[in-house]
Amino acid sequence: MRFLMRATGRKALRFSTLLFFAFPAQAEPLKIATWNLNWLTQRPAGDHGVPKDVVPRGRADFERLRAYAVQLDADVVALQEVDGPEVAARVFTPDRYALHFTHDRVAQRVGFAIRRTIKFRSNPDLVELDVNENGGRHLRSGADVTLLLKNAELRLLAVHLKSGCRDSSLERSKRRECAVLSEQVAPLAGWVAQRQIEKLPFAVLGDFNRWMRPNDALFGALAAPGPLARPTEGTASPCWGSGQFIDHILIGGLARAWLDANSLRVLVYRESDPAMKEKISDHCPVSVRLNAPD
Repeated sequence: MRFLMRATGRKALRFSTLLFFAFPAQAEPLKIATWNLNWLTQRPAGDHGVPKDVVPRGRADFERLRAYAVQLDADVVALQEVDGPEVAARVFTPDRYALHFTHDRVAQRVGFAIRRTIKFRSNPDLVELDVNENGGRHLRSGADVTLLLKNAELRLLAVHLKSGCRDSSLERSKRRECAVLSEQVAPLAGWVAQRQIEKLPFAVLGDFNRWMRPNDALFGALAAPGPLARPTEGTASPCWGSGQFIDHILIGGLARAWLDANSLRVLVYRESDPAMKEKISDHCPVSVRLNAPD
């Protein structure tokens, strides 16, 4: 009887080994998103750090946003226009998400909400994006983290670039906004080029404030060191009706092979009254799925 039990055990072991080789490990799905939360702050009306026309959120507004965050159910969310981790925690609860933000001293900070089950490493802010506009106004730095996945690392940069130059020529426009955005291109392209040199998976995601139509100079500068996947290319955003995307997710290096080509999603709010943009956001969450090696 003892011999039969041992033999049966060896057969079971051989069978399980065959199954292991017959069915290779599945890739690990990772949902990454970007969401501009439109002056998300707890500062009272009249605070000198926010414009006078910013409408303070109430308890019901935060509950609504938190419900949408649960519905989004992303593993990583790049955040823009958020006044730091304290207010972000009212939308992305600490029991589910870790929060990382830049060290900027502005109300419109950039950061990440990262699911607690994912380990990550914080990298220095990309402070060169703050080109310091005339009059002492500061722009937003980039938030930089490295996700420590099971069998790979994924470098992520969250950005919120200068507004007011969605479609004008960066080279020929005389608009001040375009000149400022043009100054931000070099440090951002430098960050992307360094990731291409390292041959590591990476993504840049956030509010680019740019439509990125075909032959766009900004996208061309970022893609010059190596190809980038842009899931929003050739599509329109259904957010608050229909329009061009300014929130993008650019994927480079080895991560391009991880992209689920059909995974682009926009979480459209149930509310349709334009006045609700101040209570929710004038941007909708944009997401894609990556299949990282497991």
